[in-house]
Amino acid sequence: MGKQIKIVMADDHPIVRQGLKQMIEADKDLLIVAEAGDGESALALIEQHLPDVVVLDVDMPKMDGFAVARELRRREIKAEIVFLTMHGEAEIFQAALDLGVKGYVLKDSAVTDVVASIKTVAGNQPFFSASLSSLLLNRRRRVEELEAENQGLNQLTPTERRILKLIADEKTSREIGERLYISHRTVETHRTNISRKLNLQGSLALVKFALANKSEL
Repeated sequence: MGKQIKIVMADDHPIVRQGLKQMIEADKDLLIVAEAGDGESALALIEQHLPDVVVLDVDMPKMDGFAVARELRRREIKAEIVFLTMHGEAEIFQAALDLGVKGYVLKDSAVTDVVASIKTVAGNQPFFSASLSSLLLNRRRRVEELEAENQGLNQLTPTERRILKLIADEKTSREIGERLYISHRTVETHRTNISRKLNLQGSLALVKFALANKSEL
């Protein structure tokens, strides 16, 4: 047997945690090193154990799954994340993707998906419940339509595309600069170049465009 995949699991329902634990630990390649019933405890345990994969319920007391994921990214903790959730809405799914979450498993398919999701994201590959495939296809279609309507999007550099996404997240130039380790003046130069490529007049027009198309950026 190769190296076991270490897991921290967090869900505020003890019965759900117990059921998941039984399924996960039935696979000898997987090892749950800690479990938590709220987001704050989960974050502390993740920092303590530095697992390979974190399985997080999206809806938890104290800190929800999104808050924990954001904090892990801020602290540069490299664990891959699987969200376990009842939510199949496109907006929540997209928000998870924007955070770099590689696994998104709906609770009604957790019995069949949770083990596969952990192994897949541990291998640095995405895993989403099959019922979410229509959301992915619809998003791809919207992205293609947006790029067809505005050819300037294809001219953006990777940095400019990332800045546009951060603008859509309502970040200021100073906040974007801190995130990308560049000066806010450099961010302003990028914003000007993005506006020119997208044929937008003024910073307000750029913000409106970013917010209107956030889910496709």
